[in-house]
Amino acid sequence: MTYAKKTNFSKRFQRVSSLSRALSHPARLAILEYLAQQNQCISGDISDKIPLSRPTVSHHLQELKKAGLIKGALSGKHVYYCVDAENIIKMEKDIQKFLWEIAAQSVPCEIDKS
Repeated sequence: MTYAKKTNFSKRFQRVSSLSRALSHPARLAILEYLAQQNQCISGDISDKIPLSRPTVSHHLQELKKAGLIKGALSGKHVYYCVDAENIIKMEKDIQKFLWEIAAQSVPCEIDKS
């Protein structure tokens, strides 16, 4: 079975998919919650608060950054991270619109319950 490349789908589907994938791991949710409570944070600080190794935290931070959920800035030897609240609000609207459209388009489901 062959699967179509991501680029064969609309930008909207790609955005929703990227966001969904980024939010699909509990460690990323914990990192996002922690960052939301901070002005800015170094990745090493995160691994002191969340029971993950520094390389694992770094991997999850890159996934969150790639999805646009957080921002990072290099300062000396450290990368400082914070939540990209403006982008998260845009993403929330994309997800909400997608789910509402799916629900509105759906036909009554008739599953045999026997």
